[in-house]
Amino acid sequence: QVLLAESGGGSVQAGGSLRLSCQDSGRTFSRYSMGWFRQAPGKEREFVAGISWTGGSPYYTNSVKGRFTIARDNAKSTLFLQMNSLKPEDTAVYYCNAVRNGDYSDALDAWGQGTLVTVSS
Repeated sequence: QVLLAESGGGSVQAGGSLRLSCQDSGRTFSRYSMGWFRQAPGKEREFVAGISWTGGSPYYTNSVKGRFTIARDNAKSTLFLQMNSLKPEDTAVYYCNAVRNGDYSDALDAWGQGTLVTVSS
């Protein structure tokens, strides 16, 4: 059974930083491209960032380019999202998931509980 456990969320002021983590278990993590998604209150879940199984080819949605960095540690089956220069519009519940090679916005598994990020102005 695949399990995804996100952590690292919290409340910060605009301009602050957070580092999210996603612990993956129940599969061979290193064989999958991975992605971060978010869902703001009253909105649909959206793609944020993706990374290939090797750790290369990072891709970001336009609104976070230059501010967020996705990374992974295959030895620890862990995905990361470093978020800098946070804005109030980044407020959302953040989720990780395995994604389809060539289309990082296509999530493959059931969603975990996510981690809440709140950015105040």
